[in-house]
Order: sequence, then structure tokens, then C-alpha cells
Amino acid sequence: MANQNTKGLKRLINACFFSVSGFKATWRHEEAFRQEVMVFLCTTPLALWMGQSPVEKILLIGSVVLVMLVELLNSAVEAVVDRVGYEQHELSGRAKDIGSAAVTMALVWAVCTWLLILIR
Repeated sequence: MANQNTKGLKRLINACFFSVSGFKATWRHEEAFRQEVMVFLCTTPLALWMGQSPVEKILLIGSVVLVMLVELLNSAVEAVVDRVGYEQHELSGRAKDIGSAAVTMALVWAVCTWLLILIR
């Protein structure tokens, strides 16, 4: 846990270490995130090759990054819900379903971006 009085460069360095820990934990515990990283690694060279302008390239790459970003947030929500308790509760289920819906929206956005740019 970070000290609330940490400021400046030390706070920034701590934030970097916390972020790396978050990536590691998500990689270790979330298969969907590992799959999305693999998709990112495959699609980034394609985006650089197939995108005809810098804007198209960044939209293609960014749409996949968006999926990973939403997956990170969804994983955080799921971890908090599971930390509170594993018993069935309407609000816990709702929180997880909403997180899943957010990931689905990001995936649809990515697919639409790729289709609209590449099938013009």
C-alpha cells in the first residue's frame, strides 16, 4: 500500500511499480487478457502495414488497446467483487455483468473499426 504522503518523483516511481504489478496479476489470473495481448501482438504489425494513414494506423491499434484497457478495469471490478464475498448476490452479479458488457462493447468497437477501415 502506498504512503499517502509520498510526493513527486517517488510517487511516480511507486505508481510505475504498482502498474507493473497490476499487469502481472492480470496476465497471471485472466485468460481473456492473455488472449487480448496475443491479438494485440498479431494485429499491430497488420495495422502498421494495412493502415494507409497515421490516423488509420492509430485507430486500428488503439481499438485493440481499448479492449485491453477495458479488460483491465473489468478484471479489477471482478477482483473487488470476489474479495467482498463469493456468495450469490444480485449486486455482485450485476457488477460483473456490467464489466463483461463493457468488454463486449470494446470488442464490437474494435471489430467495427477494423472492418470500416479495411473494407472501404
